[in-house]
Amino acid sequence: MAHLLKKEKDYRYIEVGEGTPIIVLHGLMGGLSNFDAVTNFFSSNGYKVIIPELPIYTMSLLKTNVKSFANYLKDFIEFKGLSEVILLGNSLGGHIGLYHTKLFPDKVKALIITGSSGLYESAMGGGYTKRSDYEVIKKKAQDVFYDPAVATKDIVDEVYETVNDRNKLVKTLAIAKSAIRHNMAKDLPKMSTPTCIIWGKNDTVTPPEVAEEFHELLPDSDLFWIDKCGHAAMMEHPETFNDILNGWLEKRGL
Repeated sequence: MAHLLKKEKDYRYIEVGEGTPIIVLHGLMGGLSNFDAVTNFFSSNGYKVIIPELPIYTMSLLKTNVKSFANYLKDFIEFKGLSEVILLGNSLGGHIGLYHTKLFPDKVKALIITGSSGLYESAMGGGYTKRSDYEVIKKKAQDVFYDPAVATKDIVDEVYETVNDRNKLVKTLAIAKSAIRHNMAKDLPKMSTPTCIIWGKNDTVTPPEVAEEFHELLPDSDLFWIDKCGHAAMMEHPETFNDILNGWLEKRGL
């Protein structure tokens, strides 16, 4: 189901359902449609799902960093008149959610991260020297998933277009550097927000040991694995992802 993109003030976002707000944060090359299954399930089960389009390629180069995106999220939450929110982030989105929670812990009542950056960044933004070679880009897109068939032609085309747009490539590399600068290993032990970690056992972008480190460092976290699953669990195993998350939210009274 295609969801309507709302445009208000400087914000573009999807908003579906009524109830406790879940704000979904997409990754560096992740479209809002990557979360269709999450949106459909939780908007039908007592939650308001909101997915802002992050200004990854529209911020000035100086502001193209994790901290700026975390502040952008704060402004968006205030614009929407929300107080206590649940944040769900994949890849860079997880990192932004973590950093926002570090800066504004009273605004976040729970956090869900999947394939999140924040501890291990070597795979982000690199390897695009042969960006004009479609087959190379296709292979990189397929490597994100356990099942390469999940990387549809639309997904590959979008990645190819992004890395061949000079402005977007410069911003991508700036974000990669920023993610390294904003490593959160020292911050996590001070963050007591309940956190659900859902990870693909076959994630090669942020390998399983990254999830284990998040779980070890975060004081109040639960770690769940999805087998035969790569970097984007909510796309590759949507039903399993939703079952795990729904069970965790119920257990936590959220």
